[in-house]
Amino acid sequence: MHFYVILEVFTLEGYANVNGFEAQAINLFIEMQSVNSHCRIDDFTLTTMLNLAAKLSVLSYGIQLHSFMVKTCNDKDGFSVSSLIDMYSKCGCFNESCKVFDGCSPVLDLVSKNAMVAACCRRGELEMAINLFRKNPDLNDSISWNTLISGFAQNGSVEDSIKLFILMVENGVKLNEHTLASILGACSSLKDLKYGKELHAWILKENMILNPFICSGIVNIYCKCMNMKYAQSVYASIEAENSFAISSMIVGYSSQGKLVEARRLFDSLCEKNSVVWTALFSGYVKYQQCEFVFELLREFIKRESTVTDGLILVNVLNASAIQAASNPGKEIHGYCLRKGVKIDEKLVSAMIDMYSKCGNIMNAKNIFCLYNKRDLVIYNVMISGYAHHGYENEAIQLYEELLQRKFRPDEITFVALLSACRHAGLVEMGENYFLSMEKEYNILPETDHYACMIDLYGRANKLERAVEFLRKIPREMDAVMWGAVLNSCKTNGNLEFLKEAEEKLLRIEGDNGARYVQLANLYAAEEKWEEMGRVRRKMRGKEVKKFAGCSWVYVENSVNIFTSADISHSKSKDIYYMLNCLTAELDDFVVSI
Repeated sequence: MHFYVILEVFTLEGYANVNGFEAQAINLFIEMQSVNSHCRIDDFTLTTMLNLAAKLSVLSYGIQLHSFMVKTCNDKDGFSVSSLIDMYSKCGCFNESCKVFDGCSPVLDLVSKNAMVAACCRRGELEMAINLFRKNPDLNDSISWNTLISGFAQNGSVEDSIKLFILMVENGVKLNEHTLASILGACSSLKDLKYGKELHAWILKENMILNPFICSGIVNIYCKCMNMKYAQSVYASIEAENSFAISSMIVGYSSQGKLVEARRLFDSLCEKNSVVWTALFSGYVKYQQCEFVFELLREFIKRESTVTDGLILVNVLNASAIQAASNPGKEIHGYCLRKGVKIDEKLVSAMIDMYSKCGNIMNAKNIFCLYNKRDLVIYNVMISGYAHHGYENEAIQLYEELLQRKFRPDEITFVALLSACRHAGLVEMGENYFLSMEKEYNILPETDHYACMIDLYGRANKLERAVEFLRKIPREMDAVMWGAVLNSCKTNGNLEFLKEAEEKLLRIEGDNGARYVQLANLYAAEEKWEEMGRVRRKMRGKEVKKFAGCSWVYVENSVNIFTSADISHSKSKDIYYMLNCLTAELDDFVVSI
């Protein structure tokens, strides 16, 4: 009979620890309590079930177990108390965790202490955690140190977690992989190359670099610090294939636009996780290589059959928005509806942005209205969409709704609002919004805000007020602001101020061919041909070039890009043949008229 009792207890533990078998664990525990069962519910069984309640975050299960433990006097030993503290903490009941801890034995035991320190860190009560850690310091072991270091890092106090690590080393406490996992993660979050190098040197000194987990963590630090040279050096020293290190390298290369290297490493992976897929998608979107985004999506669906990662879908929607290609965006929207993909705030904001930038503001509005859990990002995207489509009244009304719902506007909100005002010529309202940024919300204006105000005055034919505004800007003006000044000069026909703007702009961005073209066109519009020629000659003298404008069309699940006199397309002969046919038909049509 004893054998069957042990078997049931270990079966229960197996069910509880394996994802997808939680219901079986609960049913077996109920069966173990039945009248006919020969099992006695011991401390081990109860702590197993408390851990399951914590895993599922089902408070009612935990409370019932706690009541049972009190009735059977199983709530006093260290492991039971620590499991109760952990359960209440993970179910969001920090005060209950404190009550359990305060009600335990007057003699502080290490297991309960560590559990309470972890609960404090989980809650963000770092001062309480450090005070408890310092109480009876002789009790502290490596778990105590690891818990505190990890807690400070996860709550954003990264530098404090590094100081704790140094203190841990100085106190001669034995380190393990959990310690290094926390401190490697902290250094990665801080993105401080100095700390990364010091930690790397310490690991080399302690002869721990051969550990593949630690080595890949060092690779990750250098990648986060944007130092791919060091990352590559450490990565090359790893003998066996290390998927985590390769993933870090792919993320690092993608973030720096080195997408050929990222793709090469990506293709070398036998098993590709969501991290590397998302990193490559994000890299292509960030550097606007949108045709590769759509190509990668087809590859992903072919390999994985379904897209379960919402961030991948967000990246594809962003690529559609960049190229104003509504068809792939609509396909992603339809895919989400057909497959029952969980629609979260990021996905909703990406859909609204995509439809807005593809010219379909009504679809963007419909998605906005149907989604009830709106956050500030969703409001910002919709306000921006209204502004760019000339719906300034709707943009302002949405801003008022945002305030009524107790959201606090940010920098992006005010860029969208000021854009709405400049499109509608609402000078006074724009000024009021601009002044309220710092006065009411303590937001310092940035380049885009200043550029919007300059453009607002220019469009309203108030160049004098724009000049007055320029003199009050408490920072050095950049190319974006001076570009806005050029547009204002064009609107107002002020050549005197145009020359001043030209001088300042070319001093900042003298190697940007687009600025020379912009200036030449402004002088041409005013029929100042000598000035236009002067700018053109200056452009040739500096040998600057303007990127060629291009057009694209989305046909047969791929993006086709064209520039003037382009012959790089694989079907260029057929395209030019069709173009000649159309030109001939148009000529015949003109003759017949």
